[in-house]
Amino acid sequence: MSAALVLQSPAPAQHLFLLFHGVGATPQDLVALGNRLAREFPDSAVVSVPGPDRSDFGAGFQWFSVMGVTEENRPARVAATLERFVQTVRDWQQRTGVGPEATTLVGFSQGAIMALAAAQSPQPPAARVVSLSGRYSELPRAAPQGVRLHFIHGTADAVIPVAHAQQAERALQALGAEVTLDLVAGLPHGIDRSAEDLLVQRLRQR
Repeated sequence: MSAALVLQSPAPAQHLFLLFHGVGATPQDLVALGNRLAREFPDSAVVSVPGPDRSDFGAGFQWFSVMGVTEENRPARVAATLERFVQTVRDWQQRTGVGPEATTLVGFSQGAIMALAAAQSPQPPAARVVSLSGRYSELPRAAPQGVRLHFIHGTADAVIPVAHAQQAERALQALGAEVTLDLVAGLPHGIDRSAEDLLVQRLRQR
């Protein structure tokens, strides 16, 4: 198991940013993003969190297997590991002394899938969730309680097409949720400076 990377830990912390990487990746993959958040929000704890299991691809980590994943079986795979994800968030809140009302989950790809699923919990572990190149495993049927959601997605994403983020925004708006969607023209499955800038802009609206 790779260790989490604590990129900033003021005492006391006024806010907590938890970063969750994609499948087959490691906490190191989100260090640049985490360092940007640390500079922008110096009163916040910033932690890049590893997935709990070794990736099926032989490198990095995962929250659930994507071997043979389909639209039909993805929701069950997410549900099977969701309790571990939420408990991880609670553990970091306990360590930093920051509650759900001052916690933001920033997920990339599979990390975003898990963060969005956590937002639909009866007692969501965070007040804000950011999906970077992510999607829902299945579209929500009710607005998350007390959670603001931000989708940032590249228009050239071939791994998780931008249509998933657009569908999510429409569904959430229809449910009365607080949601934003920002598109990054020409960005494939990844995070560039434009995506970082959009993320910071949205977070400053807190």
